Amino acid sequence: MDIIGFLKSQFICHLLICYIFIVSGLIINFIQLFTLVLWPINKQLFRKINCRLAYCISSQMVMLLEWWSGTDCTLYTDPESYHKYGKENAIVILNHNYEIDFLCGWNFCERFGVLGSSKVLAKKELSYVPIIGWMWYFLEIVFCKRKWEEDRKTVMQSLLNLRDYPEKFWFLIHCEGTRFTEQKHQISMQVAEAKGLPKLKYHLLPRTKGFAVTVQSLRNVVSAVYDSTLNFRNNENPTLLGVLNGKKYHADLYVRRIPLEEVPEDEQECSKWLHKLYQEKDAFQEEYYRTGTYPATPIVPPRRPWTLLNWLFWALLLLYPLFQLLINMVSSGSSLTLASFAFVIIVASVGVRWMIGVTEINKGSTYGNNDNKQKQM
Repeated sequence: MDIIGFLKSQFICHLLICYIFIVSGLIINFIQLFTLVLWPINKQLFRKINCRLAYCISSQMVMLLEWWSGTDCTLYTDPESYHKYGKENAIVILNHNYEIDFLCGWNFCERFGVLGSSKVLAKKELSYVPIIGWMWYFLEIVFCKRKWEEDRKTVMQSLLNLRDYPEKFWFLIHCEGTRFTEQKHQISMQVAEAKGLPKLKYHLLPRTKGFAVTVQSLRNVVSAVYDSTLNFRNNENPTLLGVLNGKKYHADLYVRRIPLEEVPEDEQECSKWLHKLYQEKDAFQEEYYRTGTYPATPIVPPRRPWTLLNWLFWALLLLYPLFQLLINMVSSGSSLTLASFAFVIIVASVGVRWMIGVTEINKGSTYGNNDNKQKQM
């Protein structure tokens, strides 16, 4: 196939994948809106239904990673801990170095059956974004403004609301607060030096207050902390665009299960504990760069078929009317109709590129660039 033909085929694939995701996502958001009538009647039924509806959206993203790109994900962990994954509530601490680390976190959730009920600590602006943001709203995701004086009360209340959640859930948190870049790392280490904290080579200084409140609010509900460190082999630099293009990556995820009883209850002691944890994460990262492996047993959790089956369901449901519409438009021969279709294609392509750009490191959040002027959370 020539280069132009290849690019055209990729463009069409991108449009079809995004069409399915956007239309199905809006349909699911619409259904979620109607589930609100259940909240005052049966809150737990509302939650269970929305876990399944949310899975219909998030699993499409995981399908792209697992089935479309065929990315391998090897889990390094203690075999005794492995059998507990998916059977208990947990706080998952993730490093934040890659454009698709959120997707690998979802993949980890999916392999153990908690993708639909997984929670995150997300910035407030995302709650207004259609599909993902609205899905998170109905999942009772914890949103914050990244201003701790304003966030503390609302974050704590949102976390306390999860204490009676009917499904097993993992709470995913990036304690660094923002994605790693060299500029942010330099500023973060200046803060570490000013506060007399140990410097980190591969991570930003963790923001301890959000983690401490999470532990405090979910104690006796959550059984463990899963300290998770993600890397990619052969110096791969994975991107969402690469996943959409079907590029295969090779991920290694190191997970340590730490019983929550080992995390101090006192906020200051919890802060010290988290800083020590990140020193250990730095050491594991150093070892991985040196040896290409982690100090644990490699396990490849089996893929579950549900992400693919869910995507195929929506593809069959939505592609037929689309193709029927295209045939009718071409048959009509109307210049206005064809021009309208071309306009929709242009808008869709811009939308696709915007969604991809959101995940790109060089267009990421500026949060963390002014840490030397702000207090660490």
